[in-house]
Amino acid sequence: MAFGIDDAITAASSLIKDGIDKIWPNPSDEAAAKVALMKAQADAAIAQLDAANRAANAEAASSDPWTSRARPSFLYLMYLMVLISVPMGVLSAFAPDVAARVTVGMKAFLASIPTDLWNVFLGCFAVYSGGRTWEKVRGVAK
Repeated sequence: MAFGIDDAITAASSLIKDGIDKIWPNPSDEAAAKVALMKAQADAAIAQLDAANRAANAEAASSDPWTSRARPSFLYLMYLMVLISVPMGVLSAFAPDVAARVTVGMKAFLASIPTDLWNVFLGCFAVYSGGRTWEKVRGVAK
């Protein structure tokens, strides 16, 4: 199991909270220290979001054509995978044994795609289609 920055922040916060409980027996001092800890946690979360935002903005502002084509290409690939099911339905009507073998192969192929990649696809698709809908509603795009 991999540990990320969130796990490190949680562990450090827990350690600091335990230290605060032992060092400051006075409730008002303890409350002030806990407020400072919560502020530090919020600042760490904001810094993490800011770093992700800067990375996304840098990618969007990139003049590299491969960067701007990456998301649409990924979506087109996934669309293709979904659209392959249509001729498979027709094939199963004429050659069920061939369709069954192809289906087993496709099922094995699709099962080999990591869940995280499917989640990325669904997230990209939701953002892309939501953004396009918003542009059309505002009259920016046709």
